[in-house]
Amino acid sequence: MAGIGVKLNKIYSKNTIATNLFGAGYSTLITVAPMFLVIITVLLMQYLLGFSKISYATRELYSCTVLYIFIFALLTASPFNAVLSKYLSDIIYEEKYEDILPCFYLGLFMNTILSSLLGIPFCIREYVVGKVPLIFVFAGFCGYMALMFVFYSMLYMSICKVYKKISFYFLIGMTVTVLLSLVLVYWFDVSATLAMLISLDVGFLLIASLEYALIQSYFRQNSGNYKKVLSYFKKYWQLIATNFLYTLGLYLHNFFFWTTDLKLIVAKSFVCAPVYDMATCIAMFTNISASVIFISRVEMRFHERYKNYSEAVIGGRGMDIYNAKKRMFEQLTDELMNLVRIQFIISVVVFFMAMILLPQFGMGGMVMQIYPCLAAGYFILFTMYAAIIFLYYFNDLTGALMTAGGFALVTALVSFFATQFPAIWYGIGLVAGSLTGWAIAYRRLRFMEANLDVHIFCRGTLLKKAEGRKPSGKVYDRASRGED
Repeated sequence: MAGIGVKLNKIYSKNTIATNLFGAGYSTLITVAPMFLVIITVLLMQYLLGFSKISYATRELYSCTVLYIFIFALLTASPFNAVLSKYLSDIIYEEKYEDILPCFYLGLFMNTILSSLLGIPFCIREYVVGKVPLIFVFAGFCGYMALMFVFYSMLYMSICKVYKKISFYFLIGMTVTVLLSLVLVYWFDVSATLAMLISLDVGFLLIASLEYALIQSYFRQNSGNYKKVLSYFKKYWQLIATNFLYTLGLYLHNFFFWTTDLKLIVAKSFVCAPVYDMATCIAMFTNISASVIFISRVEMRFHERYKNYSEAVIGGRGMDIYNAKKRMFEQLTDELMNLVRIQFIISVVVFFMAMILLPQFGMGGMVMQIYPCLAAGYFILFTMYAAIIFLYYFNDLTGALMTAGGFALVTALVSFFATQFPAIWYGIGLVAGSLTGWAIAYRRLRFMEANLDVHIFCRGTLLKKAEGRKPSGKVYDRASRGED
């Protein structure tokens, strides 16, 4: 999200209480506001349409459908976002804007194929084995594909630096969703769960259409250079694996608990663990402010130091490069430590509020037993992700892959055994995985600090790489004196 820092610097430069609050609000608007809008919309529809009065089986079918839509739309989009983001950054740096639409179309085609390969077989099973009405199955599939399109298009919206429009489009889409659900139930006598699902489909499709229209308005020329996009998938395969493993790791611990006695099977197709999933959701929101803090602080402070170092490398003296490098890593260390300190204070306050207030709303018992360990895990997880972003800054794709791979692997292994632990330790898999990933990422950052000069200045080649017959190793032939 390069570019947010310019706006934040203008806001915070006045250094008043009002501007600080406005800066925090602006950071929230461009990071987590869309997610909160969707959650508020879902809860508001349930309240207005009397969701609690519907039969338990029907409620769980709807809840599991929405849960699967979000999880698997995010998973299927994850392999493409990072590598396409790299491609777009390079294209914009080269000012070859006509190459952006080929990237958009090809990436969307690949994402659609992958999403369909996973979604269609599941929907067939849901209809044939689970005996779920065809219209409900179709509505769920449409919502899944529409949300995938939304997630995918948001990447290009970020490239256009129209972050406020993303939130505005979500506001429009979710407003239409609530109004449409009321119309379907009270005017057309559609069942509440089907009305809510259809309304979400329309809302997501509206958001995706608005995003698509904006992208088309920004990029009008199409070079047709699709081959170049494909080459990035081969060249930067580490980005594909890193983003997928990180996203998969977010849900791996949930998947393991979907196989325990906590599981709930709906329509012989959906599997979930409502108690564990609810604790996971609360724990994630306990630490979600870390995203806002990281975006604002990195964009305001570290990005400027990184830019100064890059400019010194291009045309500065050796001493300038050394000083810029030293200041950059000092700032990096400060940002990581400040993120931990600030988020720790926020998480502790939110944690105690949750422990006191949530039981009064029926979220007590085992949910509150599982919650503390998961809250600690997500605290470490968001810090680990900040370290991955810093590794991306230094183009350490190997380090980023090692971090995501270690996180996913350890989370899976420990979660497998944690299913046999007492409830208070159910979330230890996420804690162990996040700690492992954080340790790897921090070690790689220190390695980059010690070897950055080699990484920057010794990666080129004197000869152009090519495929073919190896030339002779002889570079000089001295003729004998008698042959002269």
